[in-house]
Amino acid sequence: MSLPLDGLLVADFSRVLAGPLASVMLADLGATVVKVERPGTGDDTRSWGPPWTENASSYFECANRSKQSVTLDLADPGDLALARTLAERADVLLENFKDGTLARRGLDYETVRRSNPGLVYCSVTGFGSRGGADLPGYDFLVQAVGGLMSITGDPEGEPTKAGVALVDVLTAKDATIGILAALQARTRTGTGQRVEVNLLSSLLGSLANQASSYLATGRSPGRMGNRHPSIAPYETLRCRDGLVAVACGNDGQFRRLAGVLGEPALADDERFATNPARVAHREDLVAALERLLAAGDAAGWVERLTEAGVPAGQVGDLASGIALAERLGLEPLVDVGPDAPRQVRHPVTYSATPVTTYRPPPRLGEHDDDVRRWLSDTLEETTA
Repeated sequence: MSLPLDGLLVADFSRVLAGPLASVMLADLGATVVKVERPGTGDDTRSWGPPWTENASSYFECANRSKQSVTLDLADPGDLALARTLAERADVLLENFKDGTLARRGLDYETVRRSNPGLVYCSVTGFGSRGGADLPGYDFLVQAVGGLMSITGDPEGEPTKAGVALVDVLTAKDATIGILAALQARTRTGTGQRVEVNLLSSLLGSLANQASSYLATGRSPGRMGNRHPSIAPYETLRCRDGLVAVACGNDGQFRRLAGVLGEPALADDERFATNPARVAHREDLVAALERLLAAGDAAGWVERLTEAGVPAGQVGDLASGIALAERLGLEPLVDVGPDAPRQVRHPVTYSATPVTTYRPPPRLGEHDDDVRRWLSDTLEETTA
């Protein structure tokens, strides 16, 4: 069965996380992704460990399955000619070099488009190609200066980053959306275009209600720990043996919560009868709920609340999250090769073109012979 992007060639000149994550999504969907790496060292993340696998670091492996690795030294004239040939043959080119680096080598969009007008050329930067072109783009830095850390963490503690490189992940998804949109436009026009994404814009675009709150009021929201600024109860609450996450998104769910806890009159209390009232009287609400929850263990409350249609769950870890997905039949893990650890599967399910094949992340330069031979033959044909 063919995949949506079968026959598409992606020249992946990106490294670290945002760019490689975008190209791995394209690879999952059937594109042939040729990852260009520096001889000797390769992608920076190959050395970002522990933990390590038989091939490289687990960090590298999370974003590079199903690709071909070719090592090219862009400072070497012969290798540069091969890199240009790859760019001229590609449907998509991904890059996250510092501003001007690829232009000095004739691999910038304006140069490549002259010989490959159908190319979709995706540039990933930290802060865009204008005033922030010279600024280094690292996920942690953007979380700090872009405002995400200011709304994450305990209100009495320090601003806190997310527990994963969330901005890189969001930017990768934006890059993938942009590439697919540009490919669709190409089917109508016959020409490609440049797609630009940057970490700061992707972060700001993801702040949703928090950004909207600031724009509506002129006041920057602050940290609230596990609480929600506009919904209550929508937070972790303490039980006899730990925490339970409760997410009541409407008054009906709160009424059912009060009933399960054995005090249905809470839903008629004027302080708690509506969501705006509950938000305004959050401290009284939490005190009342935790007084009742203290009579039982988290697991028991979760079972009873779930049966009653109240969104609730125990605070778990990655192991329990994966186990939950397995129990729900989501099949979260896939095999990518006999000597490689399992990975989290492509997150989208397709009824007609399912993603069923995954290949292990490549060793550095694993496909040098085949890719170099193909590029050399192609270069000879074009110069003959």
